[in-house]
Amino acid sequence: MADFSALSLPELEDRIAILRDNIRQLIEQAAAVSGGQNEERNADRIAQQSEELEALIKERDGRGR
Repeated sequence: MADFSALSLPELEDRIAILRDNIRQLIEQAAAVSGGQNEERNADRIAQQSEELEALIKERDGRGR
């Protein structure tokens, strides 16, 4: 897991927004495509992006916003 403590609060907010958009796009892509490998790859990417998003939110909230 990455260490996000060096990011400023505005940088954290930007990364959070980017990841939320990435996840939204990945979900849309997953809904539009079918096939075992594609579905598995999209699921892996969504899981990775969601994990990073959770870490960023935890870092942001730990700073007392």
